[in-house]
Amino acid sequence: MNVEISQDDLKLNPHLKSKPDTLTKIFFRKFMKNKLAVIGAIVLFIIIMSAILAPVIAPYKFEDMNLLHKLKAPGAEYWLGTDRYGRDIFTRLLYGGRISLLVGFGSVLGALIIGVSVGAIAGYFGGIIDAMLMRLVDIVISIPSLFLLITVVSIFKPSTFNLILVIALISWTSTARLVRGEFLSLRTREFVLASKTIGTKSYKIIFSHILPNAMGPIIVSASLLIGNVILTEAALSYLGLGIQPPTPSWGNMLQDAQDFTVLKTAPWYSFFPGLLILITVLCFNFIGDGLRDALDPKTQD
Repeated sequence: MNVEISQDDLKLNPHLKSKPDTLTKIFFRKFMKNKLAVIGAIVLFIIIMSAILAPVIAPYKFEDMNLLHKLKAPGAEYWLGTDRYGRDIFTRLLYGGRISLLVGFGSVLGALIIGVSVGAIAGYFGGIIDAMLMRLVDIVISIPSLFLLITVVSIFKPSTFNLILVIALISWTSTARLVRGEFLSLRTREFVLASKTIGTKSYKIIFSHILPNAMGPIIVSASLLIGNVILTEAALSYLGLGIQPPTPSWGNMLQDAQDFTVLKTAPWYSFFPGLLILITVLCFNFIGDGLRDALDPKTQD
């Protein structure tokens, strides 16, 4: 039954509306209330666009060397100084952002595909399938992730694709557990039971009915996971097992600056890539917090 709201009612009660807000409007209104999340989204957008537009913005090529200008301090010619090979740090930060962000987004995408698939199957079917898949998750979690990463990366030739693949293969477990929990809760709901009653196939119930209702926690988890993956890439590159020079990444720029003499005479060399890693990870964490609040129906609008 449709109930019309008269103009007199609107005058007496201005808060009444003829049309309810859509879920999208409610989401954005909640998200905008979190100032840190908004600031994080703006800063992250600037970082991503700067990395995408690196060929346009960068004043030099990332591989250009000028040994006469090595370890030159920030100034008018080199805004953020140069490294020990005379390469422009600002240029290498822009191109390094491309690699670090690509590894972050690519690894999380792979981890989501594996984690959502495993968690959905385990949570929906339950029983022995659930038990077997969760034991697999326990086995992967029991292995120290950094040790496993170092071992696998050492076996295979370091490359961007291999790094994305390896990180994805060890990062899916938390997503699998999260999705399993959501599916265990949702599979007993009325709309799922109704779909089973009319003979809807299992894969359609999983991907068309249950999974869309579990996307909120998955999105939040993914936004937080990207920050962790960027830190992992930085750690591997710092150890010399990540992206290999001369291709820049924020991690191997830190690795290249670890010499004590360089740290003492050119502190800007390690400061700027470390600062960008810190800012980017903080932005993803702030956005994750904002998404969690915006997608939580219990949060006040």
